[in-house]
Amino acid sequence: MHAQADTAVATVGAVEESEVGVPPWPGGPEAWPDDPRYDPELLAHGDRRNVADRYRYWSLEAVVADLDTRRHGFHVAIENWQHDLNIGSVVRTANAFLACEVHIVGRRRWNRRGAMVTDRYQHVRHHPDVADLIAWANSEDLPVLGVDNLPGSVPLEGYALPRACVLLFGQESVGLSDEARAAAVDVLHIAQFGSTRSINAGAAAAIAMHAWITQHAALEPVPWEGRPGREFPG
Repeated sequence: MHAQADTAVATVGAVEESEVGVPPWPGGPEAWPDDPRYDPELLAHGDRRNVADRYRYWSLEAVVADLDTRRHGFHVAIENWQHDLNIGSVVRTANAFLACEVHIVGRRRWNRRGAMVTDRYQHVRHHPDVADLIAWANSEDLPVLGVDNLPGSVPLEGYALPRACVLLFGQESVGLSDEARAAAVDVLHIAQFGSTRSINAGAAAAIAMHAWITQHAALEPVPWEGRPGREFPG
């Protein structure tokens, strides 16, 4: 039993220590692509970042600039009155679904650990309170839709989400604040069928964002040229 346990631990350790990403660009500087989007440091030393293959070796600025040409019309806002640990997960999911911006409402500081560095590629805006968020949304002609399983809320399933909108989520465990409920055009709930009263804010945000994606996003692969294929480990 002990030998099996030791082997399992060693295997886990090996997996954790294994490198991810791509190695230095083969052939040395003479073989580097003549393209300003590529980062010389990454070409020289390899790219271990958690980025899609099409962005390997690109500088941070080049990746953000490309994302900015394709961002979707929805925004995500989350209330942050007690340093909600879900915010990092929300930011990471917003990056994955190419949200226009993430809005932090309340405390400026938030736990970035769950974001896995995706906040570097995602526009994040702070609002001191709900009133400031709503004023900004009104100035941009964006309807604010709350997401919470409250009495009188309507099902997210089947709801026609606007192409341009703000999806607003409350603080974990307490849900949307009274101010947020009052300001939302509609409050949507996610259908549940088990015994738990609710799902956490990070999971709810992912479901709501994906609902927008299924209604509005172009699902065709993004055309790509000019980068070596998957001959590198990744």
